[in-house]
Amino acid sequence: MRKVLDILRLAHEGGRSQREIAGSLALSQSTVSECLARFRASGLAWPLAPEIDEGTLEGRLFARPPLPTAGDRPVPDWATIHRELKRTGVTLQLLWVEYQQAHDGTPDRARCYQYTQFCAHYHAWAGQLEPVLRQEHKAGERTFVDYAGPHVDVVDRETGDVREAQIFVAALGASHLLFADATWTQQLPDWIASHVRMAEYYGGVTALIVPDNLRTGVTHACFYEPELNATYQDFATHYGTAILPTRVAKPRDKAKVEGGVLIVEREVLAPLRDHRFTSLAQLNAAIAERLAIVNTRSFQLLAGSRRSVFEALERATLRPLPAERYEFAEWRTAKVHIDYHVAVESHFYSVPHALLKATVRVRLTATMVEILHRGQRVAAHRRSVGAGGKGRYTTDPAHRPKSHQAHLEWTPERLMRWGAEMGPAVAAVVAHILEHKPHPEQGYRSCLGLLSLAKRYTAPRLDAACARARDTGTLTYRSVKSILLAGLDRRPLDEPLTLALPAHHAHVRGAAYYRTPEVPGPPS
Repeated sequence: MRKVLDILRLAHEGGRSQREIAGSLALSQSTVSECLARFRASGLAWPLAPEIDEGTLEGRLFARPPLPTAGDRPVPDWATIHRELKRTGVTLQLLWVEYQQAHDGTPDRARCYQYTQFCAHYHAWAGQLEPVLRQEHKAGERTFVDYAGPHVDVVDRETGDVREAQIFVAALGASHLLFADATWTQQLPDWIASHVRMAEYYGGVTALIVPDNLRTGVTHACFYEPELNATYQDFATHYGTAILPTRVAKPRDKAKVEGGVLIVEREVLAPLRDHRFTSLAQLNAAIAERLAIVNTRSFQLLAGSRRSVFEALERATLRPLPAERYEFAEWRTAKVHIDYHVAVESHFYSVPHALLKATVRVRLTATMVEILHRGQRVAAHRRSVGAGGKGRYTTDPAHRPKSHQAHLEWTPERLMRWGAEMGPAVAAVVAHILEHKPHPEQGYRSCLGLLSLAKRYTAPRLDAACARARDTGTLTYRSVKSILLAGLDRRPLDEPLTLALPAHHAHVRGAAYYRTPEVPGPPS
């Protein structure tokens, strides 16, 4: 339903075509068309009323399953079609009519390709003969982005270490106004940060952003349905734009930025090749200075410059920037455990206990952790950062159940009863774990781990290990597990645990060797 909402937003607010929406959201065009048709038939209006949530929208749009598809269609001889097209006056329209007429009076007539599919299948068959197309882009329609090939060395002034900086390049489709930005890596945080600075440099965003299939932005590169990184899609939603990746290994699809990369390499980076940069900020300042010269230089064959064409033609067509700058966020999927917490980077965050065992989406920013279920935010916590937060819990009291009986079948009483069935020492350790947590539910995970040891070591051995842990005062899951691993549970409790010393031989000097000899003091 998240993608359904993106389809409706891009169609009604962005005015994008079905083909563009399908490419941006990694969906087939027929899926986009069916979704829009179902929305029109539902009688709903865009924007949706506040009371229409994802569950209600799903019920209105997909109340009945789709009708079954037709059987196999008669396939034309594409080689003959291709040969006939070379004859004077022959068109695909004519060949399609003849294809349908050839099946008149047969059961296959009703299953023949319609004209649109007939053309699509032919072009897919003859794709290797596709001619080079000079693309003309409307103002405010597309921004093309890529990375330059050469890297720039940055020298640490203190250590002298050399680190290579990556150069992000963007070009507007109509004015070809260039933007360049140096970052340390091509990873997702730097990729998104460069896009944010690009939008602020232009003072707005175009309707589409066209990247190649860099793994950072496109999780799964596919000719028909590329899958975008969730953070990249979140960035596009925040700025009201859409992502339209190019086809795999098709640099002509982003010829604007390919040319822009060449210009940046020749006219921005090459003149800076002998400069010694000691920081990324210093490098970006030099790039901005050279870039201003390139963008204001007059065209050779056209009137004006990139900057003047942008100001006169394209600036007014850009979509305005949102009130708040995009905050980098990572998206993850998590499952709610029986203690109504989800694990994120070894820290546990609570959700409403009604979502036990549900699968949720987690949005991580630098300071916050947001948890969403079916598009609705169900919990928000301050993010715990650093090693000190690992293994700890962040719990909202409102998320706890009113009683343990409402907490599905998992209760402290059941865990204690389960432990008692394995032995009194096991029950004592379970009780100790539950009693020494701020809330009993936070001990469920440790108790389940403790009780699961019986599957590997048997219940009698687990009870013996818990008895030894109780005797030593270390009543924790880790302590009991280490006792079982070392086999200490098989020893009597009254047997002292002594450290086995190595046998005496020539290389063992003994304690006396390390004693400092007494030095007599000065005579009194």
